Amino acid sequence: MTTLLAVDVGNTNTVLGVFRDDELAAHWRIQSIAGRTSDEYAVLIKTLLDMEGVPWRSVTAGIISSVVPPTVFGLQRFFKKLCGQPALVVGPGIKTGMPILYENPREVGADRIVNAVAAFEEIRAGCIVVDFGTATTWDVINPKGEYMGGVITPGIQISAEALYEHAAKLPRVELLRPGKVVARNTIASMQAGLVYGYAGMVDALVDRIRAEVEFPATCIATGGLAPLIARETRTIEATDELLTLKGLKILYHRNQS
Repeated sequence: MTTLLAVDVGNTNTVLGVFRDDELAAHWRIQSIAGRTSDEYAVLIKTLLDMEGVPWRSVTAGIISSVVPPTVFGLQRFFKKLCGQPALVVGPGIKTGMPILYENPREVGADRIVNAVAAFEEIRAGCIVVDFGTATTWDVINPKGEYMGGVITPGIQISAEALYEHAAKLPRVELLRPGKVVARNTIASMQAGLVYGYAGMVDALVDRIRAEVEFPATCIATGGLAPLIARETRTIEATDELLTLKGLKILYHRNQS
């Protein structure tokens, strides 16, 4: 039985998932720390596995996607100790099964490719993936399964922090849905701007993408803040917080000879 540990390192959070015979047995979200050592990964991941009753030594393989390059070194040392071999890393040279139509394919973040592969595998038609991470991204895949490109904006958390850091009288706020758009206190006003403002931006960009491409495009959302924003939109048709982990599993199997 193959037990695969999939790791997606984002700028803010790292998502880990354990697949046992293609079934997702457990998943976690931890803070991304660029200088974390292999020993620190070992202690942390062993603790997470123990919590879910997954035997530590049952992990036989790994796959990593990372937009924080310094994290790969510590993770690879961890995988070499645990599995006796390095993990597969999503990057140039990996078999994705998806042509990349970007002007420079190397510029496309690993997480964006992983999400695109997972979404197309699930939908098997033209689609748009909106990923609510440190940055919010829109990735477009055509009906032939080709990655066409997309859009990048500051993420909602970055925008919230920018308000706090650059406006002297505005507080740091929790990202929650306020009751009304026309709020009657500062915190609710900021929450309304962030939540409803981002929902409006999502709809506007999806509308523009659909008008620009020549095919119907299903819109799916992922990322930690996807459930908060997606429910306020009219264009997002599905939400899958585990899309990236599913994509990593698909890419692992596509690269086994």
